[in-house]
Amino acid sequence: MKDEEAEMAFRRIRWHETAGQPVCPHCGGVDAYDCRRLKGAPRFRCRACVKDFSITSGTLFASHKLPLRCYLAAIAIFCNEVKGKSMLALSRDLCVSYKCAFVLAHKLREAMAAELKGRMIGGEGKTAEIDSGYFGGYVKPANIAEKRKDRRLAANQTGKRKAVVIIRERDGNSLPAVFRTEGQALNFVRSRIAKGTVVNADESPAWNDLHARFEMKRINHEQAYSLDGACTNWAEEFFSRMRRGEIGHHHHIAGPCLRRYAQEASWREDNRHLSNGDQVHAVAGHAMKGRPSVDFSGYWQRHINAE
Repeated sequence: MKDEEAEMAFRRIRWHETAGQPVCPHCGGVDAYDCRRLKGAPRFRCRACVKDFSITSGTLFASHKLPLRCYLAAIAIFCNEVKGKSMLALSRDLCVSYKCAFVLAHKLREAMAAELKGRMIGGEGKTAEIDSGYFGGYVKPANIAEKRKDRRLAANQTGKRKAVVIIRERDGNSLPAVFRTEGQALNFVRSRIAKGTVVNADESPAWNDLHARFEMKRINHEQAYSLDGACTNWAEEFFSRMRRGEIGHHHHIAGPCLRRYAQEASWREDNRHLSNGDQVHAVAGHAMKGRPSVDFSGYWQRHINAE
């Protein structure tokens, strides 16, 4: 794809109501003309407010430095993966630095997370499953057996290990969140599961208080994975995808970035039946409709504003 073709593709995604004709993000005017410099980036000037803007002004890719063709390729490569994309591999594919690939991938995860805002799970007559898994903060055991510490004790942990809680509707969408422990997720679960939903959970005592609000079905995994219609297999599918992404691609997902990795895994799980082209169009659409990144904007190199 040439630069002109990539430019037109982004124009049609952002301004699909006008078939790719530029719309001023400042005043909403549709009367704009091309004012780019010779061999410069695409730029338009609104005749109504006389302000300049580009295809990515006010979007997730605002103030971009790479060609638009590179961003379109990054979206296609990123969506083509099943369990995530290694940043070293993405940097080689795009011929950019590791840090550039890392930031770009997190912006794409931020675009994926746009689908999760305000999402409610379940409803009357529907079934949802909740479960949790701990990620991050891996402590490598010592070589000599006598020097190995009990990694289950809090004193021997890194403090980065957190619980990823997933709420997933059967034959429907999912919604992840990150907490220090699964017991802290009760208010989140209550607020995001609609009334009338039948909730399936494992034997963890953290979910006992949900019996007062929902019809509950519990499954003891020491006895069976599925019994009498109760199971958490749909939630386990999400953790299977995320765990394989951690082991095979990312290796270290902890701290303020863990939430973005969980949202990426949720988006991939919910859209797994879409074609690669539809996934690329969806992520590009969210990126062009979204605001500038809340995680990576301004002077972020020494401080990530991610919480």
